[in-house]
Amino acid sequence: MALAPTNIQQIGNELAIQWSDGGESYLNLELIRRACPCAACGGEPDVLGNVLRPEVSHTDASFQLDSFVVVGGYALQPRWHDGHNTGIYSFQYLRRLASSAPK
Repeated sequence: MALAPTNIQQIGNELAIQWSDGGESYLNLELIRRACPCAACGGEPDVLGNVLRPEVSHTDASFQLDSFVVVGGYALQPRWHDGHNTGIYSFQYLRRLASSAPK
């Protein structure tokens, strides 16, 4: 069975995810936004494979989650209060973020 969320809820400044394998993750919204995998935030490789990382600035609105949608059966796409919505976070990526987050 592929890893998938069975329940996703925003609780305060965290996103709580219950997983199909019985695990649970609690991700701080600021952590999720700062780890945005889109090209505008994380950069993208040039023709030589060098990743060009843009300078990204955030405001308080950058860490306020307005909504999210599940993309296909593999990812979550948040919409942030500052209008940013191009990050697509695979379920595996979210699980890794949660496991590496400070407790």
